[in-house]
Amino acid sequence: MPIRTRVKICGITRPGDGLLAAAAGADAIGLVFYPPSPRALDAAKAAAICSALPPFVTTVGLFVDADPSEIEQIMTQVPLDLLQFHGNESPSFCRGFGHPWIKAIRMAEGVELATEVDRYHGASGLLLDSFQQGVPGGTGHSFDWARIPAGLSTPIILAGGLSPDNIQQAVHEVRPWAVDVSSGVEASKGIKDADKINAFMQGVYKADVE
Repeated sequence: MPIRTRVKICGITRPGDGLLAAAAGADAIGLVFYPPSPRALDAAKAAAICSALPPFVTTVGLFVDADPSEIEQIMTQVPLDLLQFHGNESPSFCRGFGHPWIKAIRMAEGVELATEVDRYHGASGLLLDSFQQGVPGGTGHSFDWARIPAGLSTPIILAGGLSPDNIQQAVHEVRPWAVDVSSGVEASKGIKDADKINAFMQGVYKADVE
C-alpha cells in the first residue's frame, strides 16, 4: 500500500481559508510570522485562524531569523503544533524552544542535502525550497527535483513553485513525505482559491495511487 503524501497549505491569512484547506483534506496549515511577507500575521489573527480549525489539522508557525523572545511571545498566544524556520537559524537555535520543528533548506547551487540532514538531525523534517537571492521563500519557482537524493533519513517536505499544474508530476518523481504550497493555490497574495486547493489535493491523490 503506497504511503499517503501529506499536504501543508501555507500562508493562510483568514479563518475561512483555513477551513477551506481543512475541508479539502490538508494535513497542516502554515501561519507566517515574517513582517515583510504579504501573508504575514500578528498573533491575534493567527490565534483566530487556529480557533476556527477542526481537529487533527497541524498548525505550523513560520519564522525567518526572528528574535527568540518574539517566537516565545507568539507561542504563548497561538497554539502552534510545529515551528518552521526559514532563515539562517542554527541547529541549536531551532532546538531552543522545546517544540517540534522543521528547517527550510533553500536549494542554492552547491547545497548537499546529506550534509544538511546531518546538521539538522533534530528536525522533524527538512522543507526543500527554491533559492532566490534575498528572498527567504515563497518565490513561486521550482528547483531541479533530481538534486534530491533517495534514502535520506529525515522526512522531506517538497516546496517551491508547486501548483495544481505540476503537483502530480512532483509527487510521482520525488515521493516526498509531504508537500507544501502557498502561492500556487491563491487567487491573490494571501487569499486562497478553493478550486485551486481542491485541484492541488486531487493531484496529490492521483500521484499517490500511481
